[in-house]
Amino acid sequence: MSEKKNVPKLRFPEFTEPWEQRKLGDMGSTFNGLSGKTKDDFGHGEAKFITYMNVFSNPIADLTMTESIEIDKKQKSVKAGDVFFTTSSETPDEVGMSSVMPEDADNIYLNSFCFGYRPTEKFDLNYLAYVLRADSFRKEMTFLAQGISRYNISKNKVMEVCIPVPTIEEQTKVGRYFRNLDHLITLHQRKLDHVKDLKKSMLQKMFPKNGQLYPEVRFPEFTDAWEQRKLGEISDKVTKKNQDVVVDEVFTNSAEYGIISQRDFFDKDIANTENIDGYYVVEPNDFVYNPRISTTAPFGPIKRNKLERSGAMSPLYYVFRPNNVDLSYLEWFFQTSCWYPFMRFNGNSGARSDRFAITDKIFNEMPISLPQDIEEQKRIGMFLTTLDTLITLHQRKLGAINLTNAIVLFDNGYNPALACELIILKGVLTYAKHHYQKQHVILRLL
Repeated sequence: MSEKKNVPKLRFPEFTEPWEQRKLGDMGSTFNGLSGKTKDDFGHGEAKFITYMNVFSNPIADLTMTESIEIDKKQKSVKAGDVFFTTSSETPDEVGMSSVMPEDADNIYLNSFCFGYRPTEKFDLNYLAYVLRADSFRKEMTFLAQGISRYNISKNKVMEVCIPVPTIEEQTKVGRYFRNLDHLITLHQRKLDHVKDLKKSMLQKMFPKNGQLYPEVRFPEFTDAWEQRKLGEISDKVTKKNQDVVVDEVFTNSAEYGIISQRDFFDKDIANTENIDGYYVVEPNDFVYNPRISTTAPFGPIKRNKLERSGAMSPLYYVFRPNNVDLSYLEWFFQTSCWYPFMRFNGNSGARSDRFAITDKIFNEMPISLPQDIEEQKRIGMFLTTLDTLITLHQRKLGAINLTNAIVLFDNGYNPALACELIILKGVLTYAKHHYQKQHVILRLL
């Protein structure tokens, strides 16, 4: 390999020397995991062992993910800097997953479904952990996988694989960079999970249960009892047909994605445009009930057309147009399970197990819990929409971090790019808290 190819495309500017390509077997030796153990040896004892899932899941082994075992003198304990490789998996792209032992600890061993590698040369542990998870190395592992229903990998073959080796100083910087990225991913994942949990909780608590007139959590300036209105009292069924095919774009109602164009969802028109004159014309902000059931929509999804354009919808769907109700509030109401008991009691899956059967007349009898004050409806809708915005923000951040291909310098812990991200996040949180500062229960969760 030429010297030019031994220089990474992205690197810290203070380093200019080419990287070496060296075989793992020239820089260390292998050892076996636990051997000769029976099921009676596991689950007790003073010793611990690194589990298969610990190795599979973590570039750097998590020492809290160990299990107890009775040990004997024949077994080889592990130490800081050791690398663990999984030897088998159900798919070829999952064999040879690696994990590095981060520190010395007494009486810790490696499970029998992995093998160990002990470097005889100095490596930065973080660098070693991430270079063995790089795409290039993972492709080598997949290539070496052998099997049909279960795939295995030879430790001797793994030792023949080369990895790039820069100076220890450059290793340290690269390793620290990826370790910081991992911490950042963990941070944003926790924030994402937190906001998702908050949204789930608020969907349960901000709407009255079982015909009650007051929700568990409420903005304090609103005190009036809620009312129950029938769906048919606050909406009209859309009956306008697509005569002469005035609309040629067909919409579908997805439980996961809401109202979307068939062209966007399937990359083509599923319905024959010559046969859609009997379809309903769905206007912006119309609601659509799809009777097709799924795990996430046990009685079928009810979604709002937020595409800002009209489309044609199959007559198998029920289309309705709300009136005298905040559209955002109603949209969120149908994301709760408040309407499930009515559907369960008044309809059934019929002859088709994938489709819920309920007549239009009965469907219009569905009770809808409503704050009497339209402003309270708007506040609820705005708050839940803000939580959705926060979720989207964190998801985008995670996507950007996972896909990043730029080197970020961590001088004295300061990162301009990450600092900018934090400023944006702080601004969004401040906005949310400014609008809902009087709701102390919600703020405490935020």
